[in-house]
Amino acid sequence: MNAAPVLVGYTAAVGFVAPRLLLCAGWPYRAPALAAAVWHALMVSFSIGVALAAYNLAMPAEHLHAGLVGLLHSCGMRVGPGEPDPGAAHRLAVALPAAIGIVLVSSFVFHVVRARRTRTRHREAVDLVGRHSAQLRATVLPYGIPAAYCLPGRHARVVISDAAVRELTSEQLNAVLEHEQGHIAGRHHLVLAAGEAFHSVFRLLPLARHARERMPLLLEMVADDRALRRHSSEALATAMYEMAAARTPKGAFAAGGHTVLIRLKRVLGPRKAPHPAFWGSVAAIAAAVPLLPLLVACPPGLS
Repeated sequence: MNAAPVLVGYTAAVGFVAPRLLLCAGWPYRAPALAAAVWHALMVSFSIGVALAAYNLAMPAEHLHAGLVGLLHSCGMRVGPGEPDPGAAHRLAVALPAAIGIVLVSSFVFHVVRARRTRTRHREAVDLVGRHSAQLRATVLPYGIPAAYCLPGRHARVVISDAAVRELTSEQLNAVLEHEQGHIAGRHHLVLAAGEAFHSVFRLLPLARHARERMPLLLEMVADDRALRRHSSEALATAMYEMAAARTPKGAFAAGGHTVLIRLKRVLGPRKAPHPAFWGSVAAIAAAVPLLPLLVACPPGLS
């Protein structure tokens, strides 16, 4: 039995139906780290499904094999005069999924390198203009508006304006710094790069579009949750409000920004975490989703 029709249907469900279900769900804002993991699991599953579907379409069942080889023969792929090349289908079947994997990996590397170059240039400018504060473990910049952001990566920097140091209370300032450290510790720049890479390859796919849109907000919420483990919601919310108007440099993560209103409602509202049974079930599904295309293509017990 050829698995291509099932794989095509599965990838269509993951690419078009699953994003709508996730967007309509109410739990992602209550468990943003889990939601981010689910988005990435869907992207990985879709990529594997597309690669396996391409393989099975190029290497169909035995009764269809002759037709494909005949088609390749008509395109000039042959062993000798008048004979189709039976190995052409095998080479094509391997080449298609390999090409998909290479394109995805190359896109990820491209986005990582490009963002690193942008952050490096900005970090060099920050080091020239700002002053390092050992107490805050951050670089303080002369800037008239309260602002804070981080430049993640190998030589990470937390940057805060001197206006924020003057105008925020000690608890508010520490909450903001903890938020930025959450981005650095979580390597959120790599998470965003993976989403950008997937979107670059599958630009018209709803899964790629919605994952790219939702991921930055979810990662900001993850950093908020880290700050809330040590600081009060009032302190973090007030600091976020004070820094809402600050601009964020390209490639940086900021405690303020255009998502502040959504995050303020979440921080100040009732924050009920999902039930452990629900959390565990969704986590198990997220871990299993990337394996489903493999089970479809290679069902247990079948050769």
